[in-house]
Amino acid sequence: MADKKHILTYAGLKQYEDELQNLKVVKRKEVAQKIKEAREQGDLSENAEYDAAKDEQRDIELRIEELEKLLKNAEVVVEDEIDTDKINIGCKVKLLDVEFDEEMEYFIVGSTEANSLQNKISNESPVGHALLGKGVGETVDVETQAGTIQYKVLNIQRVS
Repeated sequence: MADKKHILTYAGLKQYEDELQNLKVVKRKEVAQKIKEAREQGDLSENAEYDAAKDEQRDIELRIEELEKLLKNAEVVVEDEIDTDKINIGCKVKLLDVEFDEEMEYFIVGSTEANSLQNKISNESPVGHALLGKGVGETVDVETQAGTIQYKVLNIQRVS
């Protein structure tokens, strides 16, 4: 079975590449030093520092493997080619919640980059999926667990 493509913005790609580089160059050396120091303390059977360092080493190696797989299957959205007439991945959109008369801004990103604390919503989420392909002035009905929410698209722009 083919691995799922991970849609990323250029900023997301850069973030994951930097994290991978940091894990390989900095964190691996740090944990190797911790293991070396713990070994020098003698008996490893009751050495909590050694066990913690080995656990950290395992976690780092798992994250490196995860990032390498993600980057191998990454499909980067070229922001310069985004059509700002319609909402697509890589866009920043300003919406109006019709019911509450409240404006909000979201960045539409691939599922890998989604982060609600940074207003980054996935193209696969109910809101993100409903917005794709819509233009300024259009109204979108989004089915959620709390019921139907209606948004009006106020603005679409590229993320620079």
